[in-house]
Amino acid sequence: PLLRILYLMSVITTDDVTKLAELSRLKLSKEELVQFAAEMQEILTYVEQLDNVDVSELEPTSQVTGLQNVTRKDNIINYGPTSTQLLQNAPNIQDNQIKVKRMLT
Repeated sequence: PLLRILYLMSVITTDDVTKLAELSRLKLSKEELVQFAAEMQEILTYVEQLDNVDVSELEPTSQVTGLQNVTRKDNIINYGPTSTQLLQNAPNIQDNQIKVKRMLT
């Protein structure tokens, strides 16, 4: 929300960068605050240019590579003993898990 507000304001100040740095838990020098304010202002200026581009004649796209169904088939691989068989070797079992003594006090 803060970035959206900054975008709508379209003027980035060092106070805005300070607020973002605090939210991000970053420690920035005064020089960095000035530098980042200028860089963010350039980014927002570019975004404003993009907002002004007429895209009314373009079709919406969700992917542009033309690839279809690039996922592989899931194959079940038998790695040997099942979890049930492995749990038979545990000294204490609770809710299909190995029960151990509490480690933290």
